[in-house]
Amino acid sequence: MTAPAATAAQTASALARARRRSSVARFWRSYRTHRAGLFGLCALAVIALVALAAPLLAGSDVQSVTNAPGAALESPSAEFPLGTDQFGRSLLGLLVWGARISLTVGLMAAALSVAIGTLVGIVAGHFGGWFSTLIMRITDWFLVMPTLVLAIVLATVMSRSVWTVILAIGVTTWPTTARLVRAQTLAVESRPYIERATALGGGHGHIMTRHVLPNVMPLVLAQTTLGISYAILTEATLAFLGLGDPDVVSWGGMLQDAREAGAVSSGHWWYLAPPGIAIALVALAFTLCGRAVESVLNPKLGVSNR
Repeated sequence: MTAPAATAAQTASALARARRRSSVARFWRSYRTHRAGLFGLCALAVIALVALAAPLLAGSDVQSVTNAPGAALESPSAEFPLGTDQFGRSLLGLLVWGARISLTVGLMAAALSVAIGTLVGIVAGHFGGWFSTLIMRITDWFLVMPTLVLAIVLATVMSRSVWTVILAIGVTTWPTTARLVRAQTLAVESRPYIERATALGGGHGHIMTRHVLPNVMPLVLAQTTLGISYAILTEATLAFLGLGDPDVVSWGGMLQDAREAGAVSSGHWWYLAPPGIAIALVALAFTLCGRAVESVLNPKLGVSNR
């Protein structure tokens, strides 16, 4: 590459980086005007830090049944602020460790769901014809089927592990994203610059990855943040039904253990309330963040969602 060409390439790269930084700055300036979105973001930051620092805050042996430091089902005290479970383990320590699994499952399941939905939506919207019709009919079949029932079936027939839960949630919750992305793809491909790119020899892959995908990414981002809360709730439901990984601690698994220990009938509220509140708080925080992102990317929604 000659010196002028190299200089031009560096200049173009610098301009692209400057545009990206400018876009991020504009996004943040608009996002921070949404008080609910800021509350959700701060709550998620705190919960994420607690989950990452779980070995330091709760210790690595808090999940051990044989080395439990307390008596079974102790009420909250100075030693155990949230009480103990039926094995004498600290519920506060279990709650901290459970944040890791719940957040991991929520993030990865939502990412898998959005990835499948984005791929299906872009392909269906780009090619059209009978191929698009066939894909959309399959999508409609998944859409009308009860998502939780499908997830339960997959979690039942496969081995009980965290990856099974992630796969069960991811492959059953993508149709909504696929429908939204297909509609956005059709809108993007009706624009004149797509015709010019095709006339200049741009192939299907070039059109979909260089022109369509960047334009649907804002929608995908908003859908991801909204999907994480649903994935966390679904993981908690599967764990509560006994379909989660028995070797790890999650908030849904804590609720299932509380049910088996008879916490409802015996009035041990400290066993039920903390994981339930944690699930509700994280789901609410992700929903608030998703609504704020959606308002930023679609200014027409800004007034109603602030």
